[in-house]
Amino acid sequence: MKLLDSYILKKFLTTFFFVVLILVAIICVIDFTEKNDDFIKHKLPVSEILVYYVNLIPYYANMLSPITVFIATVFVTAKLASHTEIIAILSSGVSFRRLLLPYTMGAALIAAMTFGLIGWVIPNSNKKTVAFQVKYVKSPFTYDGRNIHMKIAPDTYAYMENYNNNSHIGYNFALERITGINLSEKLTTNYISWNAEKEKWHMDSYTLRTFDGEKETIFKGGQLDTTLNMRPKDFESTYKLEQTMTLPELNAFIAQKKERGADDIELYLVEKYERFTYPFAIIILTIIGVIMSARKARGGVGVQIALGFVLAFIFIIFVIASRSLAQVGNMDPFIAAWIPTIIFTGIGFVLYRYIPR
Repeated sequence: MKLLDSYILKKFLTTFFFVVLILVAIICVIDFTEKNDDFIKHKLPVSEILVYYVNLIPYYANMLSPITVFIATVFVTAKLASHTEIIAILSSGVSFRRLLLPYTMGAALIAAMTFGLIGWVIPNSNKKTVAFQVKYVKSPFTYDGRNIHMKIAPDTYAYMENYNNNSHIGYNFALERITGINLSEKLTTNYISWNAEKEKWHMDSYTLRTFDGEKETIFKGGQLDTTLNMRPKDFESTYKLEQTMTLPELNAFIAQKKERGADDIELYLVEKYERFTYPFAIIILTIIGVIMSARKARGGVGVQIALGFVLAFIFIIFVIASRSLAQVGNMDPFIAAWIPTIIFTGIGFVLYRYIPR
């Protein structure tokens, strides 16, 4: 059986990487065609464009992994079935469950590699690709948030009516300290600006109100430089920000968002949970692919590969739909991330029980 395992595993992995290479190459060509005008507009050298696509390849390879692993599984198994190799293996006394072992080993290897990529490698590559896109492809970013509320300490809350991310100035700024359920201090100023040299926030004048029960004390001050748990980067472009953070960075960012009471945390939670579900999805889709293509079909391998494409795209549609529902708050992010994998696990179980092999 070791020889058979090695034979199937080698075919499965080589086909998988070949399919990944072909699909990524096609997508990169399409991407280059779409962005070529921007490259020409900015007179970018070929070397910089090549570096961009080298960093982009891992992202596309991971994004396509559910499709590519399914296609590779269906292609390899259907070819074995068309050559009557599956029948010979099963006739020799090997159970179908035992036949799944080399596929599962290959899928587990790809899943482990995928987890490492999406947890650490791809986010670091995305830092460069997203910065490239923001600089040369996307329109200049303008922060358009209004009535910004932010928790910057356990008992301290900041408010700004609006913020200019080009001049780094916040208008109608207020800083409130709440003790228990009572407002104890409130600082207000017409605007607050970022001093890059001192790495502090500057106010030209401010009004500080202190409350002690029903007693209120008002103090009007002049210039003030202060350090706050708030930086200009909090108001910069968040374009694909969740894709540029490694798993530890993403966990720290989510914790900070929760502490500040941010209302856009769902996007980052879905990203976090999906990084754990992707490896499991790869294994499930591999098993489904073997079950569906182990029989010798009259229509040939092409029909089974086409069906593999359809099921893989259905999985992607489930992922996109559940992600969208989570981001608008209609579904818990944890459930949204896991539901496509759970559904396809159920499909795999039904197929295993009822499809003749």
